[in-house]
Amino acid sequence: MKPLEKLLIKIEDTLHLGGCLGLVAVAALINADILLRLFFNKPVQIQFELTELYLMPALATLSLSRVFRDGGHLALDFMPRHLPGVLDTVVAKLRLLLPAAFFAAVTWMSGKFAFKAILHGDVEYGAIDWPLGWAYAVIPLGCSVLLLRLLYDAFNPEPLLERTTNSMGGE
Repeated sequence: MKPLEKLLIKIEDTLHLGGCLGLVAVAALINADILLRLFFNKPVQIQFELTELYLMPALATLSLSRVFRDGGHLALDFMPRHLPGVLDTVVAKLRLLLPAAFFAAVTWMSGKFAFKAILHGDVEYGAIDWPLGWAYAVIPLGCSVLLLRLLYDAFNPEPLLERTTNSMGGE
């Protein structure tokens, strides 16, 4: 496996772990809130804001690239898997480059939004004052790594399935 791909895989796996931990935190906070309200009439004051502002965006975006790499994404197939001749290569590249263009736009726009919120010190007032720029930053982070994965796969001569199954054998 190439060093660039190894680095990309490490980043994807790390972000995926962060997304999974976000999901665990959401479940723990919601259940703690329910139980504390039920038995002690004391809610977890930060549960809703922390979940809404930080954890939901993290679990929605940090795992994008890893899930794509593993083939766990949703896809609508309306064409045969392989087409004759050069058409197969063109369509295969378009299947990666068109979503890459979309995620480049999402990365750029959400990155500008997050950067502006960080610079202006935007805050959500609630149980505590939540800095919004850092809450928004996970979206361009997750989308940019997916963008890198899409571009890497589009311009790599060896198909993703062959790269991942060959590297499982012990490199």
